[in-house]
Amino acid sequence: MKPEFENIPLVKNEEEQQFEITIEGHKAFIVYKEQPHVISLIHTEVEPELEGKGAATAVIEKTLAYIEDNNYKLIPLCPLVFAYIKRHPEWKRIVDESFHGFKFL
Repeated sequence: MKPEFENIPLVKNEEEQQFEITIEGHKAFIVYKEQPHVISLIHTEVEPELEGKGAATAVIEKTLAYIEDNNYKLIPLCPLVFAYIKRHPEWKRIVDESFHGFKFL
């Protein structure tokens, strides 16, 4: 994650069911579904003003840290999150082993 994003807080917006960060008034977010002990990440999106600036990576990294810190398991349904974990296999430790794509990470 870019150093300028490290101190930006992650917000768990339960009403919208998304993890969010706000950068210069613009949002990057991941839509999620929460079940007991498991969080499924469904879709990652950044507002056009943040495209190509590392905001998607920042919200992914902060969300993965939240999942781990709160003892959840992850189901990475979002293709961007799945690809991120594939490139950073150290995060495979939080993926639910029952996830159908686990063996492809």
